[in-house]
Parts: sequence; C-alpha cells; structure tokens
Amino acid sequence: MMNNPDLIPKLLDILFRVDDKTSPRAAWVFEFMCSNNINTIIPHLDVFTEQIHKVHLDSAVRPVAKICELITKSYTSKQDNQIKKALTATHKERIIEVCFDYMINDKKVAPKAYSMTTLYILGKEYDWIHPELVLILEQDFALQSAAFKARAKQILYKIKKDKKRLMAKKTVKVIKLIPK
Repeated sequence: MMNNPDLIPKLLDILFRVDDKTSPRAAWVFEFMCSNNINTIIPHLDVFTEQIHKVHLDSAVRPVAKICELITKSYTSKQDNQIKKALTATHKERIIEVCFDYMINDKKVAPKAYSMTTLYILGKEYDWIHPELVLILEQDFALQSAAFKARAKQILYKIKKDKKRLMAKKTVKVIKLIPK
C-alpha cells in the first residue's frame, strides 16, 4: 500500500464497509500507513472525516481513533508540515464530534484514550472543548479501568496547568493596563 498510494481509495472503501469483518483489517493497514507517514492521508481527509462516524466495530474504532490522534499531533507539531495546511475547520469539527462520541459511548479504553488526547490538543484551539472534556472525564472516572484513569489524570493535569498559565497571562495583561 505504501508503494501504491493509488490503492488508498480502495482501502478506505473497505474500511468504511462498517458491517464487514474485513473493515478492521483495512483500518489496521491504514493506521500503519498513517503512523509511518501521516501525509498519506492528506488527499483523503475529506472522505476519512466524512465517514469516520459510521465506524462501529471495536477493532476498527481503535485504529480510527489513533489516526485522529496522529492527525492532531501532526497539526499542532512545532515543525512545519503539510497537515497544517490541509486540515480544515470542517475536518477538525468532524474529528471532534467522533472523539466526543467515543468518549460518551460504550467504547473500549484505547479509543477513549486516543480521543482524550485528540480533544485535549484541539481544545487549545476551541475553548469550549476542555470544559466538556473535563466534565466527561470526571463523571466517568470512578466507573472506568485503571488505564482510563491513568490517561484521564494526565489530561486533567494538563488542562489544569494550561488554565493556570492562561490565568497568569491575563493577570499580567491587566496589571499592564492599570495606570501608574
């Protein structure tokens, strides 16, 4: 597949046959490709983000959630890359929607963990995400596994740290505005 990117549309077609047992295998292949070179998804971002909400088999949901995380990590990377130019607001909104769906629905830990990270990252750009994410994490905390709790603690810590940093910046701005 990596040597024949013209086959990616066929792979995505199999991936989005969501009731077919071969769908997860296509998802695993696509995740592997994206892990090795995230830019392979760029020509297919529209199709991928339009269809991801349909994926429901657990073994296909995990690679889809991982791909969403890979996209957002690349998008927010300090290094200049093609994802930063290709990812649109519509793509991000679709990713946000599916990640929140994974968080609130009965999914396994891995998709929830990838979704937490994705939502945390995109929450830096969309200020309404962090409060919603915190609410979900706090509500589900007692009911979830140790792996969920570990990732949730990390994300909650990062959100709290970011909030403190933001408040400190606002305080500095207010102090600078006060006449002497």
